[in-house]
Amino acid sequence: MKWNSRIRCALVCLFFTALFSLFSFRLVYLQMIKHDEYAGLAAEKHVYKQAIFAERGSILDANNEVLAHNTPVETVVADATHINNCDALIPLLRNALDLPADELSEKLEGERRYIVLKREVPIAAATALREKLRAQNLRGIYFERDTTRIYPNASMLCHVIGFTDFEHRGIQGVESSMEEYLHGQDGYRFIEHNRAGQEIVLYRGQERAPRDGYQVHLTIDLNLQNIVENEIDAAVREYSPQKATIILMRPQTGEILAMANRPNFDLNLRSEAKPEQMKNRAIIDMMEPGSTFKIVTAAAALNERKVRPDTTIFCENGIWNFGGRPLHDHRAYADLSVQDILIKSSNIGAAKLAISIGEQKFYEYIRRFGFGDRTGVELPGEIPGVIRPPQSWSKISITRIPMGHEVAVTPLQMTVAMATIANGGKLVTPRIVKSITTGDGKTITTFSPTVLRQVISPETAAQVGNALRGVVSDRGTAAAAAVPGFTISGKTGTAQKVDPRGGYEQGKYVVSFSGYLPSDHPEFVGLVMLDDAKTSKPELNYGGLVAGPIFARIAEKAARYLDLQPHEELAKPSAAGRVASTNASHR
Repeated sequence: MKWNSRIRCALVCLFFTALFSLFSFRLVYLQMIKHDEYAGLAAEKHVYKQAIFAERGSILDANNEVLAHNTPVETVVADATHINNCDALIPLLRNALDLPADELSEKLEGERRYIVLKREVPIAAATALREKLRAQNLRGIYFERDTTRIYPNASMLCHVIGFTDFEHRGIQGVESSMEEYLHGQDGYRFIEHNRAGQEIVLYRGQERAPRDGYQVHLTIDLNLQNIVENEIDAAVREYSPQKATIILMRPQTGEILAMANRPNFDLNLRSEAKPEQMKNRAIIDMMEPGSTFKIVTAAAALNERKVRPDTTIFCENGIWNFGGRPLHDHRAYADLSVQDILIKSSNIGAAKLAISIGEQKFYEYIRRFGFGDRTGVELPGEIPGVIRPPQSWSKISITRIPMGHEVAVTPLQMTVAMATIANGGKLVTPRIVKSITTGDGKTITTFSPTVLRQVISPETAAQVGNALRGVVSDRGTAAAAAVPGFTISGKTGTAQKVDPRGGYEQGKYVVSFSGYLPSDHPEFVGLVMLDDAKTSKPELNYGGLVAGPIFARIAEKAARYLDLQPHEELAKPSAAGRVASTNASHR
C-alpha cells in the first residue's frame, strides 16, 4: 500500500514535470525561435518603415543656369486600418484632392496599410487638408514630403535633358544617362503608432538620413541654345519640314554647345507628348548625308597622297557611265582640281577620288572618321548608323558612297566628322556633360576631352579645310552661308529621301549644311539639317539655299555672343553670292 502511494506520488510529480517542461519548451520556442517572426507581426500592427527620399540633383548648363530642379510637394496616403469614419472622409478627400468618390471608396476598402491617394499635391493644398482632418477628428490619412521635377525652360533642350517618372528615376536624356549621380541615396525611419493611429515620437526607431543627388553640369550654353532654338523655329515656320536638327559643337574638346530637334515637346507636359515628338533625332535618326560626305572622300585621297589639292580630275563633261549605270553632275565639268571637286560638289570627281584609293582603303577611312560606330556621347539610345563592308557593295557602290549615298549616318556623326577636319584631323568624342558636383559646389568628377585617334594628318585637314572655304564663296555651292567679316569652311548636302519600301521618294530631300567658323582657328562647328523642306520652287530645295542661310544666321549671332573679332579686311559677300546656283545636285 505504501509502495502504491509512492508510485502515485511519483507519477503525479512526473506529470507536473512533463507539463512544466512542455510549457518551458513552448516558452523557449516562442521567445527564442519564433521571436523575430512574432515581433515582426507585432511591429506590422504599430510600426512601419517610412522611406525618406533623397532630393534629386539639379541639372545646370555650362554657366550654372538651372535646367532641371525640384519643388516641394506632398504625397497623400492612407492606412485603412486607422480610418475611423470612412463616410465622412470620402467627401472631404474628393473635394480636397479632386478625385472621384467611387475611386476613393475602392482604394479605401479592405485593410491595406499603405494606399497612395494622390502624388504631387501642392504644399498649400496639403496643409489645408491636414487642418480639415484635424478639425473633424478624422484619422487614417497621412502626408509624405516629396518633390516634383520642374523644367523652367519648358520645351527647350527637351531631348537633351529628358525627364523622370513618379519614382524619380530618369527616363530619357541626361536624366537617364546620369541617373547614378542625380538620384542620390534614399534614407528611412521606423515610425510607431498608438491605437489611435498617432505617431509615438518617443518610440521613434532607427533612422538613416538620405544623401541628396549630385548636380550635373552640361556643356550646353543656354545663350547659344536660345539662338539655335529661335532659328530652328523660324525654319520650321518657313519650310514646314518633317524633321529638323541643329547642332553646335566645340571641335577641339567635343563639347556640345547646343542641340535642338523638331518636333519637340514640353518637359512639364510630357504626358501629352506623342512618341514622334520625344525622339532625339540628332542621335537616333539615320540619313543619307549627301555631299557633306565628300569631305571623307577628299580627305582619304589626299591623306593617301593619291592626289594633291591642285591635281586635276577629268569629270566627263557631266555624265559618266560606270558599271552599266550613268553618274551625273549637276553641271557639265571637264577638268576640276581636287579643291574644285569640293567647291563645285562634283559627284563624278568624288567617285574618281574614291576609285583611286580602292574599296577597302576607302572603307577604312569611313570607319576611321567614326561612321558605323556610336560617338559615345552621354545620351541614351544612340545608334551607330549603317556602313556596309566592301564585300557587300555592288559594282557601282564605289561611285555612289563617295557622294553620300548607300550609307546611313546620324546628324551627330556628321558633325563630329566635320569637327575632325576643323581640329587638325583628330577624332574627338562628343560630350554633353561637363562635370558633377555636390550641392555645395564640391567637384565629384569632371569629363575631359577624349581624342580617339588621328584620322588624317594635320596637313591633310588643312588642305580639305582650305577647299571648304571655297565652298562658302561666290564660286561654291554655299555662298548664302557666308558671314560678313569671318572666314567659314563648310559643305552642303542635298540627298533624295530613301523610301522605306525601296528606292527613293520623288521630290523629297534631306538638305543640310555643315561648317565651322573661323576657318583658321575654329571656335565652333555646326550642322543644320532639314528633312523634306517645302520650298516655293523645286529648284530652290538644296542645302546651299535652305540650310546654308540658317547656318549663316546662327553663326553670326553665335560669333557676336562669343565675342569673336571679325576681320575688317574681309569684304561683305556680294548680292550675287547670296543667290547661289540653283542647279546643284546632291549638294
